[in-house]
Formats: sequence, structure tokens, C-alpha cells
Amino acid sequence: MKGTVTIRDVAEAAGVSIATVSRALRGLPSVAPATRQKIEDVATRLEYVPDPYAARLSATSAHRIIVAVPLPGQWFYAQVVAGVEAVASEEGFDLQLHVVGDDRQRRRFIGEVLPQQRRIDGAVLVDIPISGPEVRRLIGRGIRLVAVGQHVDGIVSIRIDNRRAAYDATEHLTRIGHRRIALIGGMPSGRSDLSIPGEREEGYRQALVDARISIEDDLIVNGDFSIDGGFDAARELFSMTMPPTAIFALSDEMAVGAIRAAREANLRIPEDVAIVGFDDHDFAAPIGLTTVRQPVVEQGAMAAQALLDAVGGDPWGADQVLDHVFVPRETTPAL
Repeated sequence: MKGTVTIRDVAEAAGVSIATVSRALRGLPSVAPATRQKIEDVATRLEYVPDPYAARLSATSAHRIIVAVPLPGQWFYAQVVAGVEAVASEEGFDLQLHVVGDDRQRRRFIGEVLPQQRRIDGAVLVDIPISGPEVRRLIGRGIRLVAVGQHVDGIVSIRIDNRRAAYDATEHLTRIGHRRIALIGGMPSGRSDLSIPGEREEGYRQALVDARISIEDDLIVNGDFSIDGGFDAARELFSMTMPPTAIFALSDEMAVGAIRAAREANLRIPEDVAIVGFDDHDFAAPIGLTTVRQPVVEQGAMAAQALLDAVGGDPWGADQVLDHVFVPRETTPAL
């Protein structure tokens, strides 16, 4: 097998993520000793030999990839970039980070910046909407593309099933008896064509329909995917004549804002109002936030691997839809 084993093979055999394999074999911290030993044993058994300039890579490779994100300082995007970096750096590839924060920047990045790149091997688009004609135009220029977060026709996308994840979170709230379940969602500031918020809202709505609960549009408010936005949205909900008994926020940041607003209103969590977030941010466990966990670093790692495989002439043929996990904690009552 020597010379044919990839980092993905090692990750699958060891039962861990690609990013964990990369960190372990590079001697980086935050890998448990037992896990590191297991990975090293598997790599030895499979005769895995990391080679930043392996023969599978084209001799003309620039060893540079672009990663485009809306908000590099936001936790989700920083974690995705870390996953990309973990795999790309092992293969000797540099990252070129581009911030594409609003619709105007998106149009410029897709229409001007990317087409003018000469020394890159491809781009990872993280929550960057792109149309079919734009995809075909860039691919026609020889630019390889991989998407993270949302499905994009014509290229491989690494993502979770956002509808199903939101459905599972809402269904949990209906199963513990809630009938007035609010949604804090909306669209991040400056964006108009991101599909993920809408997909999650669809999951929320379908769960209510299946539980025979009437959908009340007054209970669906915009939280701007920020802590302050979640706070303002929750204050609006708590001021209603009949406030919700549960809130599903489409990001953990908005859920934190809702928790702040509940405390300001002297509401007990979860006795007076249950709160669920989305992502499983690093702060979620310490504050006891019930949430939906998605494999964020792994999405970046897989996107990098998909791009590098394409560089090596072995493109992936299909989207990768990763599993999500509903994580109940203290902000919702136990079943």
C-alpha cells in the first residue's frame, strides 16, 4: 500500500477526523496521548508516508490555495480555516485568506479577484454563494473550487443537512412539551443570498407542522447571527403578550444573546424559557447551552483534502454530507 495511502485512509482506519490525524502526526498539541499513539500505530501499519511534494501532485502545482470566508474572526469560520490549514500545510500548501463579507465583496471576489489569480491551485468557498454560470466561468479558467457549508451546483460541497439538524432541535422542544417555540434566525448582516438560514428555518417549520403546532410568524425574528442581535430579538419576543416558552436560535452566538435577555427579564432557564443554539461553539459546554453540534474543523479538513485530491488528478465525485449531533444540556429540561 505504500505510496497510495492518504491521510483520509489513516483517519478512517483510526476512527478520527482528518484534522486530528494531521495534528497528531505533526506533533501538535490538543491530541490525547492515547489517540496520538493509535494514529501513529495505524499510520505505521498502513505504511502512510506524508510527502508535501508527493508524486500525485502536478509538477505545475503552485502549492497555494485560497480560502474565502465572510467573517474570519467568527468562531465557525476560524474553525473551518483551521481544518483547511491542518491538511494543506501537511501537503506543503500555503493558504491565502480572503474576506468576502457582503454581497458587494462577493461580486468582486467572484467576478474580478478569483479570475485574475495565476498562481493558485484552487479555492475553498466557505458560505460564499456562487451561481452556476459563475462556477462554469471559473472552472473554464482552470480554477478548482470546493464549497463548505452550503450546496453549490457543479462543485463538491462539504456540509451537514441543515434542514434535518434544525428539525431535530425543534422536535426535541416539541417532545418536552413546548407549543410556543420561537425562532431567532434571519440573515447575517450584509448578506442576502445565503441559503443556510433558510434551510434551517424550513427544518424548524416542518417540525412544528409534524407536531401539529401552528406556525406563528410573529415568533420568527431576525437576530443577525450575532450576540447583540440575539439579545435584541429575544427582548422583542419576551415583550409579547404571550411570550414563547422556548427559543431555537440558529447560532450559538444568538442563543447567548437570548440567555442574556432572559436573565434581564428575570426569566428562569429552562423553567420559564428553554433555549437551544446551533454549532456547539467552544463556550457552549461551559455555559450549559443545549445545541446542535456540527463537525466544523472536519468540514475544513475535508474541503482541503478534496481540493488537493483534485490537484492530484483524483477529484471527488459527490458532496459529503456529514453527521450532526443534538447535544442536550442545562438550557433545556431533561426528558
